[in-house]
Amino acid sequence: MHGVKRLFSWMIPRFDPRGYLVSLVSLRRKDVSEETLDSLGIDITYLGRSKFDPGTLAALLRIVDAKRIDVLHLHGYGATTFGRVAGAIRGIPSIVHEHANLTDTPWFQKIADRALAPFTDIAIAVSRSTAEFVVQARLIPEAMVKVVYLGVPLDEFSRPRTAAEVAVARAELGIRPGEFAVGTITRLHESKGNSFLIDAAARVLQTRPTARFFLVGEGPLLGELQAQAAGLGLADRVVFGGFRRDVAATLSAFDLSVFPSLWEGTPITAFEALAMGKPIVATDADGLLDILTDHHDAVIVPRRNADALADKIVWAIDHPEARASLSEQARRTGQQYDIDAFVRKMERLYTVLHELPRSRRRRRLVRADFSFLTSDPVS
Repeated sequence: MHGVKRLFSWMIPRFDPRGYLVSLVSLRRKDVSEETLDSLGIDITYLGRSKFDPGTLAALLRIVDAKRIDVLHLHGYGATTFGRVAGAIRGIPSIVHEHANLTDTPWFQKIADRALAPFTDIAIAVSRSTAEFVVQARLIPEAMVKVVYLGVPLDEFSRPRTAAEVAVARAELGIRPGEFAVGTITRLHESKGNSFLIDAAARVLQTRPTARFFLVGEGPLLGELQAQAAGLGLADRVVFGGFRRDVAATLSAFDLSVFPSLWEGTPITAFEALAMGKPIVATDADGLLDILTDHHDAVIVPRRNADALADKIVWAIDHPEARASLSEQARRTGQQYDIDAFVRKMERLYTVLHELPRSRRRRRLVRADFSFLTSDPVS
């Protein structure tokens, strides 16, 4: 599952059932990655609608009514468009949660965002640069936008792993004895910069032949990236791992975690790598710089620079003591980003929105104290 779906799988079961009944609505059809959500017993409705299907609104309103929804927490263009319309019609608060960090939006989304700004109660951005995108491109007033960093299940990603567990994970990926595994868990999408990682791999392998590179995930660029690797003679040294259910186990198999991103919100996989205490080489993509510090818990290189990426991967291979220091600091940083703390913040936000009277909600929201969203984890 890509990041947001994994976020749902962690978030929803952690809400206090004594006060919050949280269900999930997908505008699309079910795919294989959502079997994990089903297995957790999450209440999911799949509308099976296309991007511009006008029937989406009526279907969403039926769910809002049937489930007696009090707050809408919206992720993605389609959801934030149809969801805010539904919220306006039923008079219930709407949260826009933006995970992307793009430079612009399509013209039709601009029209929708401009029209729906008055029906947006609050917007959450996953990084500072994402907040700028929400204000400048999605046209939501700055005063309504809060940066709230995500988190991961620390019990799952921070726990010590035995040598036997790591050996099993490495065997499942096909990592051979003596190989140095450089890995990324990623969407095979332009934003992730994986073509630069493959170019960097070619340079690394010229002098460090025991290195092997693992790109785990799916996406539209799979064929193109496979052809790039084959063209460079790397078919055996660059492995495309595809969809993996157990992300924590996969991550544990890597000797070095790499983020070659060109732009980011703040990726879930970065929080996972920090929590697990992985040594990290990452680019200076904005969303990564929000949570990573150069030569403290990661090594940072310029975007779109395969040579710089290769140099730091070689440096990491050659300096095990420095890797150990990065690993220790990464684990400490990762403790700040606990999914349980994030869920407590969402519970508090839902309560604030729900308790404000409809007739005066937007006027009071301007004066409401949302400092709990950006403060240290709430108890």
